[in-house]
Amino acid sequence: MSQAHQNTAGTLRSRALASVAAVAIVASGALGATFLQGPHPAFAQTAPITVEAAHAPASFADVVDKVKPAVVSVRVRVEQASTSRGDDENPGSRLDNIPPQLREFFRRFGENGMPNGPRRGGRGMAQGSGFFISADGYVVTNNHVVDNAKTVELTTDDGRTLSAKVLGTDPKSDLALIKVDEGGPFPYVKLAATAPRVGDWVVAIGNPFGLGGTVTSGIVSARGRDIGAGPYDDFLQIDAPINRGNSGGPTFNLRGEVVGVNTAIASPSGGSVGLAFAIPSQTVQAVVDQLEKNGKVERGYLGLQIQALTPDLADGLGLKNQKGALVNGAQSSTPAAKAGLQAGDVVTSINGEPITDARELSRRIASLKPGTKVEVGYLRDGSQRNATVELGSLPTETASLQRDDEGAKSSLRLGLQLAPASRTGAGDEGVAVVNVDPDGPAAQKGIAEGDVILEVGGKAVSTPNDVADGIKAARDGGKKAVLMRVKNAQGTRFVAIGLANAG
Repeated sequence: MSQAHQNTAGTLRSRALASVAAVAIVASGALGATFLQGPHPAFAQTAPITVEAAHAPASFADVVDKVKPAVVSVRVRVEQASTSRGDDENPGSRLDNIPPQLREFFRRFGENGMPNGPRRGGRGMAQGSGFFISADGYVVTNNHVVDNAKTVELTTDDGRTLSAKVLGTDPKSDLALIKVDEGGPFPYVKLAATAPRVGDWVVAIGNPFGLGGTVTSGIVSARGRDIGAGPYDDFLQIDAPINRGNSGGPTFNLRGEVVGVNTAIASPSGGSVGLAFAIPSQTVQAVVDQLEKNGKVERGYLGLQIQALTPDLADGLGLKNQKGALVNGAQSSTPAAKAGLQAGDVVTSINGEPITDARELSRRIASLKPGTKVEVGYLRDGSQRNATVELGSLPTETASLQRDDEGAKSSLRLGLQLAPASRTGAGDEGVAVVNVDPDGPAAQKGIAEGDVILEVGGKAVSTPNDVADGIKAARDGGKKAVLMRVKNAQGTRFVAIGLANAG
């Protein structure tokens, strides 16, 4: 090495050492001088997380070539009864048949039931997507695409037009099964047996804006999403661009299996912002099997009103954690009531498998058929118990609570005015809420005028003084929160109000 090269090399080594020293000084100032003398003891036995280099596929073309012939555009002629509503945005639309929490999604997703749907009765057209799941012409799509359909036409990837009929629908999952009138055979795809992982590549194919045969790609952004559509929410979230008209279309993994049926998007603008939701293939398979056999879906039924456990509720019940589903009540003559389950119990397992929250309990029971016997594990007064329950069939009716706001009033520092329910027309049991301070602690927990307080601290109440006594007993017992069982038009629930706020 020449002298010039040696000098240059020496200079570079000096600069490198100086840079290391500078980094060490910064680390010392920010994290402590121990880093100058070796790894911090807390990290001495750990190593950084490393993964092998992951590569995006060079092209999705091979997957698309194989599965695209099985995807169809769905065009539906609907006939809507006349309506007297004068709102130009929504007269005669079928949004009334969609769960209220999803209506905003569907205003921006799928052309069925959208503002450009049927108006003031008469006929209208709806468009969406679907896909063949068998060679003899069975097609899966969304319920909201074919709801109230008079005629259904499918357009295949090669341009053929096929007539079809609706075999069965399931509004709770927003799935429908239709059948092509012709014999086939048709190209078809299969539903994935396993769920994708977050981060897996996916490809969506559908009929956005009526264009047909459109392919987009992205990844699975999340699993188990609850978007407020109903008690069985378990959506995949994907970031493949999805737009109006993709409703009912498939999302594929790179093996060409359907991992989800596209159902909803979240969008402030009406276009894709990378927040799309798909029904998982496992749910699709279970629903489609029943639709093919029976034309409808029957779900198991316990007869429990349940809610999620919050930290306050868990503390009020003396629980160590928030795992399980809190029972608000067991409806009369239901399987759960016959098995002895009651308000205040916490369901912790089904057939020995743990239940993490109320949503999981709803999904687990709904996935079972009526008549199935299940072992329900639950906590009562801190003790573990078990009950064998034969599931009933999920009813469709819901009860409503009638109330009258007049009656004797009493004030509490919860921010409530209360009166015996029997004196207000709100029933024979409990204490009615006749007025609520919107800034009070009770209002912050969702208690509203017209609610009826049934229990405080696990004891039934019938007067405002009973409520006050229950709060005092909870405080004297060292509780951080007072637990109330409250009834309204939607059912019963437990509410925990921090005693620091209860006055």
